[in-house]
Amino acid sequence: MTCPLARGDGLGERIVGSAVFFAAGIGLILRVRHVLLRELRQARAVAGAAQSVLLRPLPPRIDGLALAAGQLSADRGASVGGDLYDVVATDHGVRVVMGDVRGHGLAALATAAAVLGSFREAAHDEAELARVLRRLERGHARHVRQRSRDEHPSAGGGRPQHPLAEEFVTVLLLEIRRDGAVHALNCGHPWPYLLRPEAERPAVPVRGGDPLPPLGVLPLPDRLVPVRCGRLLPGEGLLLHTDGVEDARDAHGRFFPLPSVVADVVRHRTVAPAAVLHGVYDRFVRHVAGPLGDDAALLVLRNDRSRVPQQAGEPLARPAHTVP
Repeated sequence: MTCPLARGDGLGERIVGSAVFFAAGIGLILRVRHVLLRELRQARAVAGAAQSVLLRPLPPRIDGLALAAGQLSADRGASVGGDLYDVVATDHGVRVVMGDVRGHGLAALATAAAVLGSFREAAHDEAELARVLRRLERGHARHVRQRSRDEHPSAGGGRPQHPLAEEFVTVLLLEIRRDGAVHALNCGHPWPYLLRPEAERPAVPVRGGDPLPPLGVLPLPDRLVPVRCGRLLPGEGLLLHTDGVEDARDAHGRFFPLPSVVADVVRHRTVAPAAVLHGVYDRFVRHVAGPLGDDAALLVLRNDRSRVPQQAGEPLARPAHTVP
C-alpha cells in the first residue's frame, strides 16, 4: 500500500502496480507451496522410517524356511499401512504372525506396533501358542487404554480418528515345527493358501474352521486350542494375506481373484517366495488400476528343510490342509 505506483491515477501506473502485486503474490504462493511440499516429504520420510522399523525386512531364510513379504498401502503416496507381519525362529518352532488393524495410515501404526511388540517377546517366552495369543490380547488392550487416556479432554487430546469401541485387529498365528506340523490360532483373519506346484490344485485354502473374533471385539475364550493344519512338506509353501488383497475391486466392481491368480503363478514351477510375491502383486496392481481401498499385505514361505521325519501312525504324504 506504500508503493507509489499503487497510489497513481494513471492507467499505466495501475497496470504496473497490479503486475507488481500479482508477481509478489505468485512468489508468496510458490514459497508456501515449496515449504509445504518439503514438510510433506519429511513427514513421509519419517513415516517410511517408522514403517521400516515396525515391519522390518524379513531375511530370505529362517530355520530352513524361505521367505518373502511385502505390503501396499492404501494411503496415496505413502508407505505406511495398518497391516502387520513377522516371522521368528524360537525353541518352540518357527512362529508367524499376520494381522490387519482397522483403518490404515499413521493412525493404525501405533496399534500395529503394540501387537507386533507383544508378539516378538511372547513368541520366544511362551511355550504354548495359546499363551502367545493371550499376550497379544493384553498388549492390544493396554494400547487401547493408553489411547483412551491420551484422548481424554483432560489430557488435551484431539478428536479420535476411530472410536475406541471399533479399535480392533485381526490376527493369524502359525507355528511350524521341525517335523513340518502346522498349528494355528485365528482371530478374524483370512486363512492362508497351501502352495503345491506339482499338485493338480497348486493353491488350496487351508481349512481351519471358524476363526475367533478379532482382538478388541470380544474377550478370548477361557480355553484356546490351536488348530492342527496338517504338515508342510519340503517344497511346499504357504501364502498369507490380508483381506485388502481379496477385497480389492477393479473398475467394474469385480473382486481380485486371488485363488486363481495364486494357482496360475505357482503352477508348473517351484514355490519361489519372491517370484510368487512379485507375480501376485503384478496381477493385483493391474487388476485394481487405481487407488486402493485398503492395505494389501502378502507373506510367502516355503519349506526348504531336506527331510521331514515320519511320525508314528502318520503317512508321510499327508496333505497339509487336512484338519483332524
